Amino acid sequence: MKDQTSQIVAEQNASAEQHASEASAVSKPSLVVGVVEAGRMLGMGRTKAYRLARVGQFPCPILRIGGRYTVPLRGVHAFLGNGDDERFGSTSGEADVGQNAEAVPTEP
Repeated sequence: MKDQTSQIVAEQNASAEQHASEASAVSKPSLVVGVVEAGRMLGMGRTKAYRLARVGQFPCPILRIGGRYTVPLRGVHAFLGNGDDERFGSTSGEADVGQNAEAVPTEP
């Protein structure tokens, strides 16, 4: 009986720890979004967002990480005119880019 109780308590603790880690992951705001989400924020659909990203005419900076397009939120907010808001970070135009990321030009 004591072993069963210990096992149940251990399972409950593991479940509580998993929920706590999921909650902390959800509460952290992302600094980048996908090109589809950024396009929707700017009022365009999926196809147009990918087409503009591919030809380098997306209205704000895009990072290509591997085969995936990502858009820094501060660039979207700057384009929308609320880039001076401290909640969205610096709008100096310089993104923190990792070693495997390639900046895609926004103008041809």
